[in-house]
Amino acid sequence: MAPALDRPGYWGPPTSTLEWCEENYVVTFYIAEFWNTVSNLIMILPPIYGAIQTVRDGLETRYLVSFLGLAAVGLGSWCFHMTLQYEMQLLDELPMIYSCSVFVYCLYECFKNRNSYNYLLLVLLILFSLIVTTVYLRWKEPVFHQVMYGLLVSFLVLRSVYIVTWVYPWLRGLAYTSLGVFLLGFLLWNVDNIFCSTWREVRQKVPPVVGAVTQFHAWWHILTGLGSYLHILFSLYTRTLYLKYRPKVKFMLGMWPVIMVENPKRH
Repeated sequence: MAPALDRPGYWGPPTSTLEWCEENYVVTFYIAEFWNTVSNLIMILPPIYGAIQTVRDGLETRYLVSFLGLAAVGLGSWCFHMTLQYEMQLLDELPMIYSCSVFVYCLYECFKNRNSYNYLLLVLLILFSLIVTTVYLRWKEPVFHQVMYGLLVSFLVLRSVYIVTWVYPWLRGLAYTSLGVFLLGFLLWNVDNIFCSTWREVRQKVPPVVGAVTQFHAWWHILTGLGSYLHILFSLYTRTLYLKYRPKVKFMLGMWPVIMVENPKRH
């Protein structure tokens, strides 16, 4: 990175163990990484709507927790990139583990009776989250967190492939779109990290609007936020299909996907 390009700001010097490629306090004195901050809106607003729709449709609490968990990640990431303080970094990274654990539980429990609970899986996921939290608080190594998060994602990928291969093959489009969007975000995340010096030099030579497009960590937020949201829809669609609730995918304003189901309370 090129810290000489960074400026002092409202939240003071960064205390986080990670600092990304976006130049600090360039857009506003009050937000350290402006684009990395506002890009989290995609992880906050749509999941909140999804949570509201889940309550309206009378669906299981696990999906309410899934949507709210994704929104919590977005809020934590907003606080982290706005301040670059270590405490806010934890508010970003640890909810990633917790929410993904909820995703794992939901996807592996899709084919069970309504309101049934797998207590063994619950205990294992809670234990995993506690161990990761304890280790990460003592050993402040971001790679450890990234590997643990990647492990949870790999379980989701394996289960998704199983479902669209052997159970509901017509859901391949939704499942693979979710995975593809997420992987594209991961690719851009690496491009941002590896070629940071190049992108910073480019931003010094182009108009601010053009430079904003090169903020690939912000694109990581947008794409992984969308990918995670689509994964919840895939999991919810699989679950409601199994429960015979006749789910339908609809598009708000002709572009944003949501799942509508017949109210199960009528069954």
